[in-house]
Amino acid sequence: MRKVLLVDDYEGVLSLVHATLRNDERYQILLARDGEEALDIARLEKPDLIFMDIMMPKTDGYSVCRVLKDDPDTSQIKVVLLTALDTEFTRDRGMEAGAVDYITKPFSPIALLEKVDDILGIEPI
Repeated sequence: MRKVLLVDDYEGVLSLVHATLRNDERYQILLARDGEEALDIARLEKPDLIFMDIMMPKTDGYSVCRVLKDDPDTSQIKVVLLTALDTEFTRDRGMEAGAVDYITKPFSPIALLEKVDDILGIEPI
């Protein structure tokens, strides 16, 4: 079972992504509501993939991504930024921070599930 950490301070996004993935037995879903909580959970649980907002309380998504990538214990975790920010600058900044992909809100739940399968190299069901 692969671990997927969802990080967003907006409950609606957490609920939507969680609802998309929760019935898929291939994934264990973990939730965080700010950057500091995301770092704590990532260090403890070592998820395979993190979907993370950029604009969050305490620590933003760029900073969390950089901290994870700079730590040998968490550098292998794949991070996808899931955000309403949709400019070339924010995309480039996210990739420079170490994200493997960048998805803008609103998003398709089906496309999100396909993205998870693709990034983790899992055959779709």
